Amino acid sequence: MAKMRVLLAYSGGLDTSIIVPWLKENYDCDVVCVAGDVGQGEELEPLHEKAKKCGAEKLYIEDLRKEFVEDFIWPTLKAGAVYEQKYLLGTSFARPLIAKRLVEIAHKENCTAICHGCTGKGNDQVRFELTIKAFDPQMKIIAPWRTWDIKTREEEIEYAEARGIPVPVKKDRPYSMDRNIWHISHEGADLEDPWNEPPEDLLLTMVTPEKAPDQPEYVTIDFEKGVPVAINGEKLEAVELLTLANELAARNGVGCADLVENRLVGMKSRGVYETPGGTMLYAAHQILESITLDRQTSHYKDQVAIKFAELVYDGMWYTPLREALSAFVDSTQQAVNGTVKLKLYKGNCIPAGVKSPNSLYMEEIATFGDSHDLYSHKDSAGFINLLGLPMKVKAMVDQKNAK
Repeated sequence: MAKMRVLLAYSGGLDTSIIVPWLKENYDCDVVCVAGDVGQGEELEPLHEKAKKCGAEKLYIEDLRKEFVEDFIWPTLKAGAVYEQKYLLGTSFARPLIAKRLVEIAHKENCTAICHGCTGKGNDQVRFELTIKAFDPQMKIIAPWRTWDIKTREEEIEYAEARGIPVPVKKDRPYSMDRNIWHISHEGADLEDPWNEPPEDLLLTMVTPEKAPDQPEYVTIDFEKGVPVAINGEKLEAVELLTLANELAARNGVGCADLVENRLVGMKSRGVYETPGGTMLYAAHQILESITLDRQTSHYKDQVAIKFAELVYDGMWYTPLREALSAFVDSTQQAVNGTVKLKLYKGNCIPAGVKSPNSLYMEEIATFGDSHDLYSHKDSAGFINLLGLPMKVKAMVDQKNAK
């Protein structure tokens, strides 16, 4: 019989490095590794050599950056989805994309199981496995952290050293990190105590507000149907635009979020997230919507944003509800066209101007003077009488019963 073939979601870190020999020892299988390039940068360069040394048959490095930005980041941005008021979902919406590609390559390589290195305490195990189930409900899933005897990072290192596997651990940075073109997350070590302020050298892509320039920087962002298409008047493709947005915001100290969040699995965790470009684009998008969406649509969309964020955080990207909410969001974005001007200054995105051909703001109505053709101050009296009628009737009844 042919050997079992297992596909491994591979990052090159300590966990996935030791999973390769662990799979071969426990399943007598061949291992195919896949790394999804969602903007990790230099982290991907040495992976081919690492995977080979660990005993993998081959490694795929898939460039998913364009699809990630256009099909995952922009829809979430248009929805205005933010998890628990702060988290811009950087890891959350990268996992379904990677997992979808895992299934596709597993089929190509005749693999009968997919393995991931997520712990049993985190959210990523859910995000990977729900997506795998959505695309191949019969695919076997192997999660070593839920079955092996290894309990600590020290035991992982001992396991690797005993098998001659290079240990990719940097003692000077003890944090668990996830990086892509949208964000970098930092968890663990001294951050696990919410009383501890993040150390000054924690941030990798941006400066702290204290170290940002003393002069503000003005930035303009153009949107078409809710999607950012140009910065400072220069039209850019999605990946280029987000890369530039990251640079501009990062050098002005914009985009660091420090929060204790509620994980899907029931516990709280503390994380520090660098999302410079995303923070700037969210601010600009919200400003543009303030003049292009009517009151009822805007308020209802706020409710949709909360549910959308929960679905993304919970790994439910490929669900009918998420797709239906995206259809609603796309409908609301037809008029979200225009330009936003921001003043970036020491960690702040300050509104400095907004214009749109679809603007619902009319100065002739909003002015304190009379605009007889559209609105008269006298009109408000009847409106208030009708609006306040239920309250007036209740007050009259209460007065009558109090006698």
